[in-house]
Amino acid sequence: MPTPEQKERALEMLRLLKARYPGAQCALRHTNAWELLISTILSAQCTDVRVNQVTPVLFARFPTPEALASANPAEVEEIIHSLGAFRNKAKSIIAVSQAIVDRFGGTVPQTMEDLTSMPGVGRKTANVVLGVAFGKPAVVVDTHVQRIARRMGWTENTDPNKIEQDLMELLPPEEWTDMAHTLILHGRTLCTARSPKCSDCPVQGLCPSAVL
Repeated sequence: MPTPEQKERALEMLRLLKARYPGAQCALRHTNAWELLISTILSAQCTDVRVNQVTPVLFARFPTPEALASANPAEVEEIIHSLGAFRNKAKSIIAVSQAIVDRFGGTVPQTMEDLTSMPGVGRKTANVVLGVAFGKPAVVVDTHVQRIARRMGWTENTDPNKIEQDLMELLPPEEWTDMAHTLILHGRTLCTARSPKCSDCPVQGLCPSAVL
């Protein structure tokens, strides 16, 4: 368990980062929980920008879980071809839509257990949906969050599930969702995988990995 001092330090770092990135939010465009779920599955090993380029076409052609559940896989593959791993992703988004229709009455479920019971939905994807679509406290651990949490001394783990637990213990629930959005934007902007811009970082004085 983190000490009170570690919790206070983490909150101060998060405060500074949120001031640097006010209003950080999910970059995947969507109008409902199902669109967000599909977009998040498609975003694996791919940029949100690229996903946002294909989902308007995808959702215009298949506007509901029912429509996508009965889709011709070849047609879905053609629409999402530019995303990479498009065959597996087409299979996954059709399968998850079928599960939503068959098991949940066409409505995206709102619990971690139900979400992760569906094909192609791991904890990261489920947390995106819970936090963004349903406004529930949720810690999204993507590659940016993994990297930055370790650099800032918030975790020593490398397993995403263990990092998620560490962050849940370190920060209060009301900060979980905003924390993920903030760290993801920080990772894209300053705390990049290669050559992080520590000299311009708002938490350089608190970060144990800062190189100035």
